[in-house]
Amino acid sequence: MSHALTSQSGGDSDIAAIGALVADPSRCRILLALNDGRALPATRLASEAGVSAATTSSHLRKLTNAGLLAVEAHGRKRYYRLAGPEVARMIEVLGQLAPAAPVRSLRQGTRAQALRRARTCYDHLAGQLGVGLMTSMIEHGYLVGGNGTFDGERGESDPRAGFGRDVDYQLTDDGHGFLNDLGVTIPPRRPVIRYCVDWSEQRHHLAGAVGRGILDRLTDLDWIRRSEENRAVRVTDSGERGLRESFGATALG
Repeated sequence: MSHALTSQSGGDSDIAAIGALVADPSRCRILLALNDGRALPATRLASEAGVSAATTSSHLRKLTNAGLLAVEAHGRKRYYRLAGPEVARMIEVLGQLAPAAPVRSLRQGTRAQALRRARTCYDHLAGQLGVGLMTSMIEHGYLVGGNGTFDGERGESDPRAGFGRDVDYQLTDDGHGFLNDLGVTIPPRRPVIRYCVDWSEQRHHLAGAVGRGILDRLTDLDWIRRSEENRAVRVTDSGERGLRESFGATALG
């Protein structure tokens, strides 16, 4: 876990330190670009941030030193990724609280609609599709313990709300069978069920090992295709049919 998001001995959490980092629009664009779980080179992140290579290098150094980003060396190139799922959850919660950015062009409007329809949130699906998949699994009895609704009043009083811990969702035996039939592999050594509060839908979408497994399986089936440019995900024609047959109409929003 990144040191910037963990408690340190000797005093209260220094929220202002994180606030100062995300107060810069260019650094926010870098974090959002990396919120699909992929590692990207500095040149790509400079384009996403809309600033010079030198300025991007300064931003990346600050984000890495704060523990929000991890760096990987591939030959002579350095690639950056989010330091872990807790950073992705922080971004999603901030998105839930933040006002919508103004749309000033048709291109921006098209991109915003695509992100709300379906996108990745670190290593799982979000947006209408992600919320729809979780809602469908609840309706079919594959998940129990909650109804997918974000309780705003509880969220204000419970610091775990929005980080996938305040509602105790459980995967049922029928749920295990459903995932096995679909060919979903649940990654080991991580919580089976977690969720995020979806910033665009204000409902829960599925995270944790099951969320990752579903994203991987739907990608392998070519039911969804990830954008090369941003976090948007497109449902293919075969995916429309497959999702409807496997999850029901609810999954498609």
